Formats: sequence, C-alpha cells, structure tokens
Amino acid sequence: MIKVWTDGAEAGLLVRHGERGSAFTYLPRAPQERAVSVTMPVRVASWDWSFGLAPFFDMNLPEGALRERLRLSFAKATGTFDEFDLLTIVGRSQVGRVRYTGEDDQLYEDVPFQSVDEILAGRRDGDLFRFLIDKFAQFSGISGVQPKVLVRDENTSINLSHDIQRLSPSFRGATHIVKFWEPNEFPQLAANEFFCLRVAQRCGLQVPPFRLAEDAQALVIDRFDLRSDGTYCGFEDFCVLNARQTDQKYSGSYETSILKRFADFATAEEFSGDVEKLFTLVVLNCALRNGDAHLKNFGIVYDKVQEQARLAPVYDVVTTTVYMAKDSMALTLNGTTRWPDAKALQRVGETRTQSTPSRIKALFEQIAEALSDTTKELRKYMTEHAEFKDVGERMLQEWEKGRDLSLKAGNPTLVAVPDLKH
Repeated sequence: MIKVWTDGAEAGLLVRHGERGSAFTYLPRAPQERAVSVTMPVRVASWDWSFGLAPFFDMNLPEGALRERLRLSFAKATGTFDEFDLLTIVGRSQVGRVRYTGEDDQLYEDVPFQSVDEILAGRRDGDLFRFLIDKFAQFSGISGVQPKVLVRDENTSINLSHDIQRLSPSFRGATHIVKFWEPNEFPQLAANEFFCLRVAQRCGLQVPPFRLAEDAQALVIDRFDLRSDGTYCGFEDFCVLNARQTDQKYSGSYETSILKRFADFATAEEFSGDVEKLFTLVVLNCALRNGDAHLKNFGIVYDKVQEQARLAPVYDVVTTTVYMAKDSMALTLNGTTRWPDAKALQRVGETRTQSTPSRIKALFEQIAEALSDTTKELRKYMTEHAEFKDVGERMLQEWEKGRDLSLKAGNPTLVAVPDLKH
C-alpha cells in the first residue's frame, strides 16, 4: 500500500487491485485541491486501473538503464519488480507536486547533495555515469529511455531562505536533471540535444536553463517545476492527458492528441499564445528531424490543480535521424508519420491554432532563422571538439532537409518511408 501526497499533504492511498491492476482512493473529506491530477478529481469512488498503474502514477516511472539498475538492486529484496514496486522505490523524489511513501511513513525527500559544477567540469575520468546512477537512482522519479537522474545542487538549495525551508520539505529535493548518453549507440547525444534546445530557445519558446558538460558526457537542466519558494508546481505530460500509459506514448496524432487535447486543459486567457507555441514546437521537431517527439515529450504545468494550465517549457528535443536515417515522426500528422511539407503544416496551423497564413509564414521564418543562427554556433563547436565533427555534420545535413521540406512552401510531398513507430 502506498500513501500519496500532493503539495506536501496526504491525499489518499494507492493499492494493488485484482491480479495485475491498482486502485487509488482519496482520503475522506479530502478537499478538491488535493487532487493528484487534472484528470483525476477528488471523488468518493476509487480510481481503478485493471492493468498496472493509472497513467498519472505511471508518468514518472524510470525506463531503460535506470529502471534496470533499480530492478537489479531491489528485485531480490521485494521478490517481484513491477510498476507498483518501482513507484515505491522512487516515489519520494518525483517530477511535479505529487510524492509517494509507505502507508505509515511521513514525507521527506533528502536527496543527497551533488555539485552541478563538478558534473559540468567532468572530473570523474569518464566514470560519471556509474557514480551518479549509483548515488541517485532511487531518488530519480523521472521517465525516459535514455539515462537521466535527479540531483540536488548544494548552491541552489542554499539560496532558499531558512524561513522557506521550515515551511516546505522541498528544499531537500532535487534541483536539476542530469542526462547521459550511451556512446556506442547514440554518440554525442548530450551535445545533440544541447544545440536542439538552443534552436528552440532562439524560436522564442520557453526552455529551462541548460548547460553542456565540458567533456559532453552530460547535459544538466534546471528543474522547471521547482518554484523560487522551494515548492513544486504541477506537471503532467500528454500521455496522462490522453489517458494513456507510457507504453502507448507513440499512439495518437499531433492534431488531436497534442493540439486539440491541450485546449481541454489550457488557461483561457493565455490559450492563443500557448497553442501557437505548441504548434511552433511541433513544426520545430519536423525541421530538426526529431522522430521521438511522442506524447511524453509535451506537457503542461500549473500552480493549482483546480485552475487551468500553461504549456510546459521545452524538453527532450534531439535530431534522431542522425542515429536512425529512416526515422519518421513519433505521432501521425494528416494520418501518416512521414515528415510533412510546409503546406501540410500550414493547414494544421490554420485549423488548430486559428492563425492566419501570414502569421504561420512568420513562424516558419523564425524557425529557419533560429536554425541558421544555431548552425553558426554548432560549426564553431565542431572546430573546437573534433569528436563531435561527424555527428555535427550529420545534424546540419538533417536540419537542411527539414528546413527545405517543412519550412518552405511549394515542396513536393516526401516519398513514403516505413512507419517505424507503430
């Protein structure tokens, strides 16, 4: 049995249900602000899921190497290792405002300290990945196949006032996300994402502060859900908003599962600007040739669960076709995962954002200019880091393909490629 906390207060209990499912029940008389998710309001009846966990509880479960590391460490002690067990292990340290403890435990996070400057300086002789995984795996309630951990930077924690620290346990929580890459499978992935985020930044999209380690072994990103007062805002990805678990993250379309779904939760007075940014991000992923822009790589943030939400800052953006030449889009657009041309994207923009053709043209030009400006920066980095040259050249080639097809009107439709996601 797992106790669920929202904003530092008890909200309800999560239990195993049936042979392979789970059920969550709110505490009696729990106020509406205790709701764990915008998709799961407080009610008397339990929220039951016949297989695994409800999408919200499934949202931050580690995947890939991090999940395997935790399985090897804890499966022997638990006797089993499913999603429920995994949530029990990483539940105290999560992305967003919800935390998990044992039924009789009190909430505390106490993530160990780790100097972010030390990570950026790369002072562990190539063994940084193993060191951080060993130290922070059980404190890393964050999804993603590529290795990543949540760490607590001492300098950031010190900046929180003593008065705030007494009021909130969050100052003991993680302050940064550290991403790694598997050099044999995805060489220079951290640098790849660094420059893709630079393009997003230059497009006027909100991007949390990010830094590339000197040896390019890691990318360090400030947590965008951590408020200046030491508390956490709400965060939910589009798997949750579409009532889908993580293994369904490639199911859906950009028109309906992203752009239309966002309208169901967005802040009314900010909707026009946010949906335009969301459309810009969709187009940007096409221009960058990011074939991993799935449901979990878009999200919303909010201060109060009862209030409408804003578009989350940009995260997890890479040029995937560098590593998989025939990669296609993660979700469908116009019924296909083929990379779209500019006319197809313009029609989506006009339909889903109510933007004029001239405004959409201006957005395309802004993205093209951001690509050009970042190309100069990327080329300079290539001259200073010979190990990045091969990946960098391929990134530039893919960006040029994306720009020519998806940002310039009048291009012919691309020849169909195999649908690799479905």
